[in-house]
Amino acid sequence: MISLPSLHQSLAKPSPFLLSSHSLPFLQSLFLLPTSTKPISLHSSTLLPIKCCSSTTTFAKPAQEHVRPVSNLKIAIIGFGNYGQFLAKTLISQGHKILAYSRSDYSHLAKSLGVSFFINPHDLCEQHPQVILLCTSIISTEQVLKSLPLQRLKRSTLFVDVLSVKEFAKNLLLDILPSDFDIICSHPMFGPQSAKQSWKDLFFVYEKVRIGNESSRVQRCEDFLGIFKSEGCKMVEMSCQEHDKFAAGSQFVTHTVGRVLDMLGLESTPINTKGYEALLELVENTCGDSFDLYYGLFLYNKSALEMVERLDLAFDALRNELFGRLHHVVRKQLFENGEKGKSLEGIRYKNGAALASSSNALRSQDAILPYEFKGKISESVDDSSKLKIAIVGFGNFGQFLAKTLAHQGHSVLAYSRTDYRDAAQKLGVSFFSDTNDLCEEHPEVILLCTSILSTEKVLKSLPLQRLKRSTLFVDVLSVKEFPRNLFLQHLPADFDILCTHPMFGPESGKNGWTSLPFLFDKVRVGSDERRVARCNRFLDIFAREGCRMVEMSCAEHDWHAAGSQFITHTMGRVLEKLELDSTPINTKGYDTLLKLVENTAGDSFELYYGLFMYNVNAMEQLERMDFAFEALKKQLFGRLHGVLRKQLFGNSENFEVLREKSVERNGAALSSSPESVKIS
Repeated sequence: MISLPSLHQSLAKPSPFLLSSHSLPFLQSLFLLPTSTKPISLHSSTLLPIKCCSSTTTFAKPAQEHVRPVSNLKIAIIGFGNYGQFLAKTLISQGHKILAYSRSDYSHLAKSLGVSFFINPHDLCEQHPQVILLCTSIISTEQVLKSLPLQRLKRSTLFVDVLSVKEFAKNLLLDILPSDFDIICSHPMFGPQSAKQSWKDLFFVYEKVRIGNESSRVQRCEDFLGIFKSEGCKMVEMSCQEHDKFAAGSQFVTHTVGRVLDMLGLESTPINTKGYEALLELVENTCGDSFDLYYGLFLYNKSALEMVERLDLAFDALRNELFGRLHHVVRKQLFENGEKGKSLEGIRYKNGAALASSSNALRSQDAILPYEFKGKISESVDDSSKLKIAIVGFGNFGQFLAKTLAHQGHSVLAYSRTDYRDAAQKLGVSFFSDTNDLCEEHPEVILLCTSILSTEKVLKSLPLQRLKRSTLFVDVLSVKEFPRNLFLQHLPADFDILCTHPMFGPESGKNGWTSLPFLFDKVRVGSDERRVARCNRFLDIFAREGCRMVEMSCAEHDWHAAGSQFITHTMGRVLEKLELDSTPINTKGYDTLLKLVENTAGDSFELYYGLFMYNVNAMEQLERMDFAFEALKKQLFGRLHGVLRKQLFGNSENFEVLREKSVERNGAALSSSPESVKIS
């Protein structure tokens, strides 16, 4: 049995497949590099200056659209699968002559595209294409390249690859191709899904690895690059080493997050947030790619292993932060309030904490189906529709709502423990520093805009006896069963209760609330006509702004929110711990992740902790994310283990012979200590 050093020596929990970056020279010597009798440098000795872009400046203006290259080319596509066909369509539309070869028979499909298909690589090479475009998978590239009858090509043929990893491709081409062949290593950072409309403003990264001095060869290189320039691509000249550095921090992370989320089986809900919809789109874009592509990104980019470890550490750190705070709350409940004998189950029902519960408690039996509230949409509010609304908790979100309420003509009062008198005055809101004074104004609606964690304390502090007996209480918390139970427990029976969740905030709703979901549950509204009308007038505030009004039980909301909002915030906070930076070659998926981090990082940890603590479904979702990530690591390292076993035992040569050959071939300094490699 082979035992590799641990990837996660600093982690408390064991990982089923363990690997460290110290093992990389050994792994590279076994299978990461093409076999050769001459040494191959893993890294470029010097970095190629990045042209046309930088991480802090905008790109040079792309070439005008639909500008034809200087001349048409005869291009042979090797590997005519999904991506090869995708490129062929554009090459044909530009007037280039396209040949194709693939191990699978795509002759009928090629014919429909106007491509000449060959089932024998000898026949294809005898056509003397000017460019060989390698569209093979990362894993099969070496085998395919070695199978080509290079002697049948012209000696100066230009070879171009489009792999997602570049150092591996560069070393492979330099090792296998004769020195009189030209080489461009390229990466169109888009595919059939992300570029189904056009290639405009999408990145095309390339390095001119080896181009002959003859003017015809230089011009041929420019003609090939002109194919992508004419489609409006952002052309980025960058060394293969630099590409792989950026790609590990962007492309590999993007695919990893997409696959973890895909394993969770995420589905659209009636109350999708913008962040959750971005995650659904990310899953759609990444799940269409084969696991071989993802495995190739991992196996042939030496920075990817580090990213797996960093993701693992970030998730563990976030989980420890959540559980550490939960542990503190439990200890306080048990030992600091004179309630030492109280059971944890009692604490759960008192606080709505997300402690272990039976699956029967996950959803209420009386969960109602989503219902579209049809409010009356008008630009102004007449006197009969105006409400006197008291906002309790006048922080960022309270002020955000107050701005629209005041704009619609409602009379808005506000109370907060912090003095927001100046901010209230600017919004046309009456500010009160004493809740007694506020309640004596007899507002028709009390709108609670407190944090999840402080809601119970604030509610208990209100002088309810100073309010009219039928006052309507409304909350806007991100969890719903907790405030529902809290209201029913602490408010007298003659108060009305409306639980709501505007599924947007100051950031996502800064340009208007049109089509943004507003969820509500009429928990308790008196049958009196005036009280029913008051509730509807309050809901009409959001309907007037174009919100998508969804009536849904609090239990149903929490079920959906745990699978969308909590996961969105969790993934955003995990990625935040990685301190991701924008790169000169961001993909659309990576831009989605950066935007997700930006949106979630603006929220306090108290909000995120509240989503976890007061939603009984959150614990299950956290565990499912953990299992999904562990399963993905097993899949990656399991395949890696299979490659190692094949290398070690698949041939008649024993391990020591392979070890000596790898050391001799690549100069790898393997340790002879038993901790490095054990065989039993």
